Order: sequence, then C-alpha cells, then structure tokens
Amino acid sequence: MYGYRLIALLTALAAAIQLPLHFNPSYGSPSLEQAAPPFSLVQEYSLSDLSSDQYTTLTHDKFAGYAVRIKQTEGWCDPSVRSWTGYLDVDGGAKHLFFYFFESRRAPTEDPLLMWINGGPGCSASLGLFMELGPCKVNEHGNDSIPRVESWNEQANVFFLDQPVGVGFSYADFGEVVETTEDAARNVAAFIWLFTQTFKEYQGREFHMAGESYGGRYLPVFASEIVDQNRRASANGLQEINLQSVMIGNGDTDHLNMYPAIYEMLCTHASLPPVMSIGQCVRMKRALPRCMQMTTASCIDVKDELACRAAMMFCSAELEEPFFASDTNPYDISKSCEGDGPAYETMCYPDTWRVGAYLNMNTTRRLLGINDNVTKFTACSSDVQARFERRLDRVAPNPYYIAGLLERGVSVLIYVGVYDPICNWIANKRWTEELEWLGKQSYNAQPTRQWYVDGEPAGITKGWKGLTYANIAGAGHMVPYDKPVQALAMVNRWLANRTL
Repeated sequence: MYGYRLIALLTALAAAIQLPLHFNPSYGSPSLEQAAPPFSLVQEYSLSDLSSDQYTTLTHDKFAGYAVRIKQTEGWCDPSVRSWTGYLDVDGGAKHLFFYFFESRRAPTEDPLLMWINGGPGCSASLGLFMELGPCKVNEHGNDSIPRVESWNEQANVFFLDQPVGVGFSYADFGEVVETTEDAARNVAAFIWLFTQTFKEYQGREFHMAGESYGGRYLPVFASEIVDQNRRASANGLQEINLQSVMIGNGDTDHLNMYPAIYEMLCTHASLPPVMSIGQCVRMKRALPRCMQMTTASCIDVKDELACRAAMMFCSAELEEPFFASDTNPYDISKSCEGDGPAYETMCYPDTWRVGAYLNMNTTRRLLGINDNVTKFTACSSDVQARFERRLDRVAPNPYYIAGLLERGVSVLIYVGVYDPICNWIANKRWTEELEWLGKQSYNAQPTRQWYVDGEPAGITKGWKGLTYANIAGAGHMVPYDKPVQALAMVNRWLANRTL
C-alpha cells in the first residue's frame, strides 16, 4: 500500500542525502577478488529435499555473511500446491527477512519465478499474499486461510518477501535498520542469488519482479542491482539470474511529479467527478506552482536537505492532507473509508485487520516458523517509513533506473488502477511518455488501445520494445484486490508474451 503515509497523515518528510548505488562484497554480491570454485563443489539442493519439521540452512561461498533458512509448510493456504517459508539471514545473521514461496499450479518445473513485494515503505508482502494475489485469502472470521481462485501462481512460482528489516515478520537481533532503497537492494539481490544458485531446478529459470505503490521506488533499484551483478557473475562461477521483466502496479516511481496529477484526480473529471470542494481545489491550484518550484529547486536541481524537507511538507499539507482528512478512501476515490476501527489500523480495508488476526494466531506462527523475536505481526511499520522519509528516499530519480533496465533488455510493465488518487494513472502515464530512453519516440508514436478480458474492456494500454503501460478500469490502488480476474489475465499474458 502507499502507505503508511495515512497513519501519520503525512507528517514531516525528513531529510538526508540519497545514498548512491554501490557494491559491497560483504553484503552478498558476487566477490570480485577471485572466482568461485567450480559450481559442482557448491552444495545443491532440491526443494523436495527440505524438511517440514525444521529449517534447512543454505549458504554459498560467494555470499559471505548471508544464509537462507527454509522449511516446507503443509496443509494450509492452498493444499494443492507445495509451499515453503523461511528467513534470509543478513549481515552475519544480525538481520532476518521473512519470505513465503509457493509453487505454480500449472507446471512448477517449467514456469517462471516471480517475486512480489508491497510498498509503504514499511508494508508487509503478507498484504499482497492474503488480500490481493496469493494462492489463499483469510476467511471472514480472521481465523483460517482458504484458497483463492485468481492467484498469480496459476502460471508462476511466486515469492512474497517482507523487506526491509522491520517489516511484517522480518526482524533484527540488535536493532539494525535499513534506511534507503539502495541498501535494501543488496539484501534482496543476495536472497535471489542464494535461492537460484542453491536450488538446481531454478538455475537459469525466467525471473520476474513485481510489486505496487512504493514498489515503484523499490523495484527499479532492486532490478538494477541484479542486472549490474549479472555482469560479474560468470567470472565468479555463478550462473546469471535470468531477469526478464519488472511489473509495477500503481507505483510511486516519479514522486515529485505526482503532485500535479493528484490535483487533477481530485479536482477534475480525470477519472470521476471532482471529490474535493471548490474552495479546497482553488487553494490546491494556487499552491501547486509553489510546490513544484520548491521541490524542483531543492530536491532535484540541488539536494538541499532542509529546503527539500520544507518543500515536501508544504506540498503534503496543501495537496494531500485535506483529502486524507475526508471520509473518502485514499486508495480509491469511488469508495468511502470502510472498517470499524481507526483508519490508521484498517487503512480503510477491513481485510487488513483479518490478515493481522490470522497471522497473530499461535497456530499460524508455529506453522510458518515465525521467530519468537517477532512478538506481533503488523501490516505496516511506521518506524520503517519514518527512517526512509528521513533519508528522502522517496524523491530519488527512479525513471533513470527504468531507462537503464530497458536499455539492457529488461521489459517493464506499468499498470495502474484508474481510481487511485495518490499513485495515479495520470502521473504514471505521463512519466512513461517523458522517459528518456532509446525507444522514447517510437513508444510515444504508438496509439493507445483497449485491452480485453473475456470479451469485456479491461482498460487501455500502449507499448513498444519492452515498455508497456496499462490502466485497469474500475480498480483503485490494489488492482488484484479490486479486479482479480483482469489482474490475473494481465499477468499471465505478460509472463507469456510481454504484451496484453
């Protein structure tokens, strides 16, 4: 979800200089000092070998300070497919990232790998699993899981990863934290390397990365880390990760340019009739030029921490907080905020509470192998969000990463529910058209067209040479939640043909 920004009602977006992407062998990337011994000397496993009673610990000589603990889980979620849970142990075992893994319902020995992350920053992938696209959902009483028909593991083997540390069931032993997407990227890349290098059935398998909301910030950097490491892999005795595509749903990819689009969503007929009052829209319209001038000058042209902080506080106060204070669902302007509890707990979706209730059951925790250091599952962490906001992580130039991926043959799907006002279709369509890459001119020359599911219009799309944009009619921030049939058709077509 976009976040946990609703929890704090967009309190101060704190400041710091954005860390550059760099490589540190101790964080699990392939070492440059010497090549690995022949791969046959590294122990390989099959997932079928793993116990359901205890963790199996995986290590690799090229990933110093990293290990994966994994166990098979049985008799839950969708019993028709095999599943596993575990932890990536980071930095010598001081930080621990939790994950779920489900085999494909169709052909697990042939179908691609897909990794899903949620946004926030600070929200658990358990929300994506149980509320949106996983093989099961939580029942109405919040005390059991039941299979979901429209699961994205229909034609893919799917990971759900709680990252960074402090999110969901992930934890640290001694208070260690991650504060930037670039730091988080090294941990995520190490997990993928360890898994694909250790389990022989997945070596060389097609790999896709997907997520939503702040995933629009995470995924371009995570994918770039894998691409950059691939260049060094063969020299170090490793098989390259076969990264094929990135799928970003309602992404916060170009945050500063989201502000004008928020005004358009709330005060014009961009998707629905205006939801804000005339007086409030006039105030927003007058504030918008100042917002853009301040953020451009202090967050882009020159990274002035104090000035950028002040600019983003001004933009949030004038353009976002009035809407968040209304009773309209901040993730879907076609709906009111639902739920009996406070909005900062339910995020306007009662299913959020049900997921938390189910995952906090002792029986569920024992089944999943949750460490006792995690005393309670929380859907989104305000502490993680605050750390990322202090580092001004949100304002980094993510479209540059997208361009770099496209230039290196990684396909990118940008899909957006049309009723989401915050990470909206206007801004996402706009930045894809403004993106500086080799295919810009040809992409912009392509006409938009309808795309269909079961003979019915599902939205509009356009694409060229790796870059595809699509919107989904009738959906808000969480497309698979609102339009599960259309979302599944979209992802299956993308995995098969990179087109809708």
